[in-house]
Amino acid sequence: MSWNPSVYLAFADERTRPAAELLARVPSEHPGRVADLGCGPGNSTDLLVKRWPDAKIEGIDSSPAMIETAKKSGVKAQFTLADIAAWTPDIAYDVVFSNATYQWLPDHAALLPRLMSFVVKGGVFAFQVPNNQYAPSHTLMRDVAAQGPWAQTLADVRGIFVEKAQTYFDILAPHAASLDIWTTEYLHVLDGEDAVFKWVSGTGLRPYLDALNDDERARFAAEYKARLNVAYPRRADGKTLLPFSRLFAVARL
Repeated sequence: MSWNPSVYLAFADERTRPAAELLARVPSEHPGRVADLGCGPGNSTDLLVKRWPDAKIEGIDSSPAMIETAKKSGVKAQFTLADIAAWTPDIAYDVVFSNATYQWLPDHAALLPRLMSFVVKGGVFAFQVPNNQYAPSHTLMRDVAAQGPWAQTLADVRGIFVEKAQTYFDILAPHAASLDIWTTEYLHVLDGEDAVFKWVSGTGLRPYLDALNDDERARFAAEYKARLNVAYPRRADGKTLLPFSRLFAVARL
């Protein structure tokens, strides 16, 4: 799946805010080694560097474009290209942090305990994932994919994997000394035409667009925009309101 850092960063404030709120709940004062899994263009990594300027901080992402942007960002961290699903560090970390990444990876019952095993005893494993897979923005995306002439092409498009809060408790609790899980719904106030389409273009829509040719992509986008604009009407003041839920977890080992 391709990623476009500039499209992603068009909503940098909204995408960085959950990372900041997750970080605020991480109970680690002086970690020596910190990993930011799915660091993207480095916006979340920058928060970690500012909180722990003396720590050795590493950003890891599977997108060459994101890693290249992160390296040019000026953030004082090491950035590494790696597939998180197969990532196996040589040395354990005091904090393993992730902002909006695990939803792209399947089998959280196996994935998360494996990643937690790379945290030292007394360290922290913290993550946030979007929790809006049943919102109109995503159900309409799947409907358009299944109902158009591209249905067969999009049948096996990469999905989004997010569990219920109770399921994450069951996955994480056996490996944690303490555990904090919560959800937050943001109300994003977006500007301009096709605002919600522009939002999802940087994240959840990428696998669908990547799988289509230019003509199909244009027709898919037109149909999807039309449905989005009914579900999320633009207000008289030009704003569009996008409710957006996220799930957070902080485990102390």
